[in-house]
Amino acid sequence: MFRKSINELIKWKNSDNRKPMLIRGARQVGKTWLMREFGRTQYEKCAYINFDNNERMERLFKGNMDISRIIVVLQIEAGVTIDAENTLIIFDEVQEVPYALTSLKYFCENAPQYHIVAAGSLRGVTLHPGTSFPVGKVQFMDLYPLSFLEFMQALGEQPLVDLLQSMDFDMITGFKGKYIDLLKQYYYIGGMPEAVKTFAETSDYGKVREVQKRLLMAYEQ
Repeated sequence: MFRKSINELIKWKNSDNRKPMLIRGARQVGKTWLMREFGRTQYEKCAYINFDNNERMERLFKGNMDISRIIVVLQIEAGVTIDAENTLIIFDEVQEVPYALTSLKYFCENAPQYHIVAAGSLRGVTLHPGTSFPVGKVQFMDLYPLSFLEFMQALGEQPLVDLLQSMDFDMITGFKGKYIDLLKQYYYIGGMPEAVKTFAETSDYGKVREVQKRLLMAYEQ
């Protein structure tokens, strides 16, 4: 599966004034997959930290914000030796440990050489009592469900994507039937990654509906 947000993250990696990146988005839109895929394809190593129900990380970030101390513990937690230039550090579900969110300020000010991406639910990345948001010390990227172009790519329709992007309207019109059929599928399936993946693998609308119902129940909870 391809997400165009990967290109935005590559630009961030190569930027001279890079700050820690905070990816915001609703649950199940693919934040974790995006960060892991970015780390897998663009770095030699990836240090993945999940803050969900992680007491060790709560204790770490409630202590002092000495970056060298934090890096030592993150290496143990992730099982990866962190090299500032060749390792992507991932903070997943960062809203579960508010002080970890605050720490991004200190990474920005005192250790900008580290490449850090963090993600949390759109609702969860908010102000917490006793902590401060690192205003001006992070960059933001909002992640949404798959677009129509990403949906077509996930179904293996790259030639149709290339044609649409070429804006050769005479040729596009010649394939309008295919585009209309794909658009109808997109209207039904939507852009949630699990639903799209299920359809790409099975072409079964019933299984897609099961995924959609499960996602809706999770949101309601």
